[in-house]
Amino acid sequence: MYHQSFCVTGSRQSSGQKISKTSGYWKSIYVEIKAPRHIGYILDGNRRWAKKHGLPTYEGYLAGYNALKDVIHATADAGVEYISFYTFSTENWNRAEEEVRGLMRLIRRLFKSDIKELMRKGYKLVVLGGRENLPEDVSKMIDDAEEVSRDGTRATLAMCFNYGGQQEIVRAAQRIAAEGIDPSTIDEKAFANYIDHPDVPPCDLIVRTSGEQRLSNFMLWRSAYSEFIFLDKLWPDMRKEDVTGIIEEYNQRQRRYGK
Repeated sequence: MYHQSFCVTGSRQSSGQKISKTSGYWKSIYVEIKAPRHIGYILDGNRRWAKKHGLPTYEGYLAGYNALKDVIHATADAGVEYISFYTFSTENWNRAEEEVRGLMRLIRRLFKSDIKELMRKGYKLVVLGGRENLPEDVSKMIDDAEEVSRDGTRATLAMCFNYGGQQEIVRAAQRIAAEGIDPSTIDEKAFANYIDHPDVPPCDLIVRTSGEQRLSNFMLWRSAYSEFIFLDKLWPDMRKEDVTGIIEEYNQRQRRYGK
């Protein structure tokens, strides 16, 4: 497990480059760091956090939402170009109606108001997932948010909403079939052009909180050679400093890609 006391300096740099001493909270020792190009976060433990603190479930999601914003900024400051986060799975529709309403309230807040803050900070937002079952206004908000943030260069935020990894692969196969492409011409590289937002690269690192150690249908295509870090803390307890430890742990890994 990583050491939470580890600290580096950082600004947005590509993998393997030295990190500057000038930005954000990344002010300490000057080290050479390899920032993953793409980190995926599985935001687990919001409901347990609410129960632990004697709060309604919605308050757990709200605390998790606030933690997500801190983690996003810290991850971008570390030089990560793509940040994906699992906000709502296709299976989440089966949860209590009140809980789903609360989640949709936060989603609308992101797309209607908080997207402006993300734009000011230079982020690009893309949404992975199906549009089936979505309220019409939410589907339109997704289109609008992607459009207004499309020129962001600080980092790309890949929001996995109404998302399932298996369903994403099925959608890719359906798109290929709809174009009448000869199956014998399809290989891994060609197939990758038909998944949701194919410009989002494979995950270098997937981080899951709450102590659970499973993918839960997250990024199945993009996780073929991912590194994994599982943290015992609940998602709402995540802070900027945790990103420091995550990057440190990643730098201790040797990626072999099956070799």
